[in-house]
Amino acid sequence: MKSFLSHVVNYILENNTNISNLTLVLPSKRAGVFLKHELSQQIQQTSFAPNILSIEELVEEISGYTSVSNTELLFEFYTVYKELTPKDAQEPFDAFSKWAQILLQDFNEIDRYLISHKDIFNYLSAIQRIQQWSPEKEPSDLMNNYLKFWDKLEHYYDALTERITQKGIAYQGLVYREAVDSLEFYLQKNEDKKHYFIGFNALNTAEEKIIQEFLEVGLAEILWDTDHIFFDDPEHDASLFLRRHRYEWNYFQKHDFSWIADNYSAKKNIEVIGVPKNVTQAKYIGEILETLQQEDETLQDVAVVLGDEQLLIPCLNSLPQEIERLNITMGFPLKDIPLATTFNNLYLLQEHHRNNTFYYKNIINVLSDTNLRPLFQQKDKNLAAEIIQYIQSNNIIYVSTEVIVERFPKHIQDIAKLLFTYWNNKPKLAIQNCVKLIRHLKAKLIENREQHLLALEYLYRFNEVFNQLQLLTKQHNYITDIKSLLALYKEIISTETLDFKGEPLQGLQLMGMLETRVLDFKTIILSSVNEGILPSGKSNNSFIPFDLKKQFNLPTYKEKDAIYTYHFYRLLHRAENVYLLYNTEADGLNGGERSRFLMQLETYNMPNHTLTKNVVVSKVPKIEYQLQEVLKEESMLKRIKDIANKGFSPSALTSYIRNPIDFYYQKILGINEYEAVEETVAANTLGTVVHDTLELLYKPFEGKIVTTEDIKAMFKDVEEIVVENFKKAYGEGNIRRGKNLIIFNVAKRYVTNFLQQELQALKSGKTLRILQIEQTLKAKVEIPELDFPVYIGGKVDRVDELDGVMRIIDYKTGKVLKGDVKIVDWDLLTQDYKFSKSFQVLAYAYMIYQKQAFQQETEAGIISFKNLQSGFLKFGTKESGRADKKNQLVTIETLDDFVIELKKLILEICNINTPFTEKEV
Repeated sequence: MKSFLSHVVNYILENNTNISNLTLVLPSKRAGVFLKHELSQQIQQTSFAPNILSIEELVEEISGYTSVSNTELLFEFYTVYKELTPKDAQEPFDAFSKWAQILLQDFNEIDRYLISHKDIFNYLSAIQRIQQWSPEKEPSDLMNNYLKFWDKLEHYYDALTERITQKGIAYQGLVYREAVDSLEFYLQKNEDKKHYFIGFNALNTAEEKIIQEFLEVGLAEILWDTDHIFFDDPEHDASLFLRRHRYEWNYFQKHDFSWIADNYSAKKNIEVIGVPKNVTQAKYIGEILETLQQEDETLQDVAVVLGDEQLLIPCLNSLPQEIERLNITMGFPLKDIPLATTFNNLYLLQEHHRNNTFYYKNIINVLSDTNLRPLFQQKDKNLAAEIIQYIQSNNIIYVSTEVIVERFPKHIQDIAKLLFTYWNNKPKLAIQNCVKLIRHLKAKLIENREQHLLALEYLYRFNEVFNQLQLLTKQHNYITDIKSLLALYKEIISTETLDFKGEPLQGLQLMGMLETRVLDFKTIILSSVNEGILPSGKSNNSFIPFDLKKQFNLPTYKEKDAIYTYHFYRLLHRAENVYLLYNTEADGLNGGERSRFLMQLETYNMPNHTLTKNVVVSKVPKIEYQLQEVLKEESMLKRIKDIANKGFSPSALTSYIRNPIDFYYQKILGINEYEAVEETVAANTLGTVVHDTLELLYKPFEGKIVTTEDIKAMFKDVEEIVVENFKKAYGEGNIRRGKNLIIFNVAKRYVTNFLQQELQALKSGKTLRILQIEQTLKAKVEIPELDFPVYIGGKVDRVDELDGVMRIIDYKTGKVLKGDVKIVDWDLLTQDYKFSKSFQVLAYAYMIYQKQAFQQETEAGIISFKNLQSGFLKFGTKESGRADKKNQLVTIETLDDFVIELKKLILEICNINTPFTEKEV
């Protein structure tokens, strides 16, 4: 089937002997490339090409004005705003830009549709006054200021248009209005030039007036691209605008409305495919292309049209590697480029600056940034990682520039200063630092240019952005703080794109919906055919309410939906194979509900159309989680022997009981848990502080009897010692505010409550002798089956003698109950982790016994600071045949039973044929 442009060129050549004197006007610049190519294919003799323009270019030519960029227009508007607004009522640029953008869009729309700005703004102001009117009370100052804003809109418009037109520039809508006023002069000047308006659909009032005037004076023809199926149906939105033109334009009262084709009813294969999630759509597009490539390697007449342009990168990553020629008609937004995150991280760093220090999380984000990594890499050493380690190990929440810079080698300190110098709310300094940073990155990346071509392209575009920011801040004095600079920066990177280079006439075409205007392809793959995307649905980013838009014939969401309807169906006119993908999952507001277009297709299903519906189920491999098993090797056995020689600690052995794979990672491989900065004191830090405090309080009394006076004296030192221990365990973390202050007081309370309990015991007549405090112990375990010595070792928190009974005590800051230190079955001691506390205290008892046999009755147990009212929780066992009586003394028989289980456990760890097998925890 011939394309629309092929018909157009054929018609023009048949009706014109000299095409060089023609002006061909299209909806977009891109369509001009394809039109020129079609001309070169059909023209028989050498000739100068006709003048091919987009409608915007023609309107600019007629008006004599140059379109101004949105950013420059914003600054011009701010100048006007400051002139018309008293100083005490002026908003800073960043606050102004938020509402000004919307107002400028309304100005643009008003001018494009040739609405009297006075009428609509007076109407709008009156609406606001009616809405705020109340018979009961006078309006407040705030309300009066609000109403004054609406009254000023007309003045803003007049002042802005006067200011920019004096400079010979205008925004798009104003260019259109001026073009209508200058049209007569243009027509007289070009009365020998014929114009062809090709493939238009929805036209604003200015475009309608311009085109109608061209038609009326006989200097133009208009070539539509529609189909009888839609044009003849008065209810179908695909030809809503074309029907209006047909019946409302005077020209068509006397002339035929031609160029209505019968293409849609031709043979077509249409496949509607439901795909879960957006990324899966991109993957499925890759699968379709792979199939199509087997039929046609070049994919010459295939177009992938992205309804949602955010699918661009996933789609590019999903294309078959065999595709050699690809043309991407849409740019990659700078805001989505990875380098944008780098500069955003720098802004966040500055935003959380406090008292010449930066917040540690923002510092870590900057130092961890993959784009900045080349600056910190020194051979195989990552210098940034060392700074991060220093911050984490010292619990530094806020870090000064000096601390960071001095930890870098001298040759990198300049870069560190660039990154971690406070901008002091000075936009010029911020821009300078960012430009210098880009230069440093460029110098690094250019050393291996071939590996970093894309990264260098990113740098080039962002260098342009900061140069633009630098120029704007020089020309205008409105960017006075970092917040305003950020607003401007975000505005620029949201509108600027990184353009792809390709051959537009060869290979696969990857484009957005608007780029498809007047173009035809044999095979169409269209993604994101969901409500809220195609069509975009109700969105009203305007100060002008819906009713007022209807009153003044401004376009509403209904007209915008009709535009998308036209583009959707026009794509199908001449296509033979169509793949329509929609997201079956509800992704927020956009997704889950398939587009109304898909439902309409079923209604308008033609006899020659083969319409199939399919829902794709993601090919997710079923992964059954298997518990990990690590076979032991000789090298592991050597490591186990080293540990055995130094001494298995009770905590290491209970770690093995809990999960052997944890023991493997921590003790065999030496992999420690990730050490993060503790903004809030962690439970293990609290435990360390309480243990260390009690050690310092009781250490002087080793071998002595403790009196009530001794305990009373300890109370005075508690706060000072707790503070000192927090400094030691918590680094430079702040314990004088927030949750940390509460935890600090909890630590003090734990210690004072414990001392209070000790004091009450002594007052009741009990005698307390301290035997050992935080004593390091080590004992040999005789295991004849092993050919190497085995030891267990650890540090017991406290050993004392209370009324003649020796007590072996382990402190726990967590909650421990009486049942947690009872043994019901010795076989479970080394199999079930819930008996780990009993295992630990028996291990300490065994080590003490090996050093010196017990001379008196001995008990072992735990003091739980969260369950202090239960006192000393003694280890105990249930005797055989007497389940109600618990033996709470640690005897030689108890230790013999313990050693039997201990040997079993150590033999299992040392057995090369027993793998480290993960347990379900």
